[in-house]
Amino acid sequence: MNTSLTDAATRTGLAALYRDTLLHDVMPFWLRHGMDREHGGILTCLDRDGSVVDTDKSVWFQGRAAWMFATLANTTALAGDCKSPARADWLAAARSCIEFLRHHCHAPDGKMYFTVTREGQPLRMRRYVYSESFAAIGNAAFAKATGDARAAEDAVKLFATYLHHSFTPGVMPPKFEATRPSKGIGPHMIGIATAQELRANLGDVMVSGRTCTEWIDRSIAEIERDFLKPEHRALLEVVAPDGSIIDHHDGRTLNPGHALECAWFMMHEGELREDKKLIQLGTTILDWMWARGWDAEHGGLLYFTDLLGKPVEEYWHDMKFWWPHNEAIIATLLAWQLTGEPRYAAMHAQVHDWSFKHFPDPEHGEWFGYLHRDGRVSSRAKGTLWKGPFHLPRMLWYCWRLLENVGVTRASPCP
Repeated sequence: MNTSLTDAATRTGLAALYRDTLLHDVMPFWLRHGMDREHGGILTCLDRDGSVVDTDKSVWFQGRAAWMFATLANTTALAGDCKSPARADWLAAARSCIEFLRHHCHAPDGKMYFTVTREGQPLRMRRYVYSESFAAIGNAAFAKATGDARAAEDAVKLFATYLHHSFTPGVMPPKFEATRPSKGIGPHMIGIATAQELRANLGDVMVSGRTCTEWIDRSIAEIERDFLKPEHRALLEVVAPDGSIIDHHDGRTLNPGHALECAWFMMHEGELREDKKLIQLGTTILDWMWARGWDAEHGGLLYFTDLLGKPVEEYWHDMKFWWPHNEAIIATLLAWQLTGEPRYAAMHAQVHDWSFKHFPDPEHGEWFGYLHRDGRVSSRAKGTLWKGPFHLPRMLWYCWRLLENVGVTRASPCP
C-alpha cells in the first residue's frame, strides 16, 4: 500500500476499501448468519462459513451488536438515504438485540448475565460489569436512531450500574485475596468509551452525579497518573492501588493492542475538544506500545509482552488476534490525521497490509479471529462469545469516516 496518506488517490482507495468491506462483506455476513429469527438477538459462535457452532449467547454481544447496527443507521446518509433497505435491516437487527437484552439478560437484582442460552435462560454471571457497559452504548445508539425513550433511560441506568460496580470500593467481589491488592486499566478504558458513546448519542447527560465528560476526565487522569510509566515507556494493564509496579507476572504483562485502543480513545477525545495535550498523550501511548508490540520477525502485533523483557506467563502470548490489529489500524490512522507525521502513515500501512493479508477469508467473507505468530490460521471460527460484529466493523466504519473527512460525530437521526 502507498504509505503517503497525503496522496488523495490513496485516501480515496482506502476509504472505498473500508466502506465496501463493511457494507458488502462484514455486516451482511452477520445479518445473514448471526441474527436469531426465532428467539431474537444475535448468535456469535459461528464457523468459517457462518454455520452455527454453539447457540449460547454472549450478553456482551447483544449490546455491542446493537451499538454497531444502530450506529450504522445513525450515519446512514453516508451509505444511502434514510429509507434505504440497508438502514431498515440495521434498525431491525439493533431492535432485536435490544429487545433480547430487555427480556432475557437481567438477573433479579438488576445485574446482567455474561452468557445465556439461545432462548434467554441464564448460564453465567461474572463479577465484572462489561455486559452493562456494552448494553449502555447499544441502548444509547438505538435511542438516537429511533427516539425510543426507554432505550435512552436504560442507557443511563446501565452506565450508572457500571460505574457503581467498577468504582465503589467493596461492591465488586474481589478477584484475588487481599495479600497483593491491585487495580486494572480496563474499567477506566471501558468507562471512557461508554461515556463517549452516551455523550455522542444522548448529549452530555448526568450519570451518578457527574456528566459524561467529567467521568471521562476522571478516568483519563487516573490512567495518566497510575498506569503510564515514562521511565519504562509503557502503559501497564495492572498496578498496585497507589500506581506502583507489581513485579510479578500480572503486573509486568503488557497488552499492546489494548494499549493502542486506549491511545485512540485519548486521541479521539483530544480531537473533539481540540486539546493538544490529550492528543499528545494518545500518540505517546501509541509510540511506546507499538515499539513493545510489533513483531519485527513475522509482522503483526504480539498479544502479550513483558514489561522487563522476561518470559510471559500466558502460553498464547505470541498469537495474533484480530481485535488488536483493528485497534492499531484506527490508532495509526487517527494519529496521522491529527499530526500529519509521515511515520504514522508508515505504521498504518504496516498494520493495514499485514492485517488485510492474513485475517480476511476471501471464500466465505469476514475475518478469521485467531492466527499463529507467523500468520497461519489457528481457528477457522468467525465468531465466538468474544468475537462478533464489533471491533472489525467499528474499525472499518471509523476509518472510512476519517478518510472521507466527515469526522466521527453522530449524524442527526432520520425522521
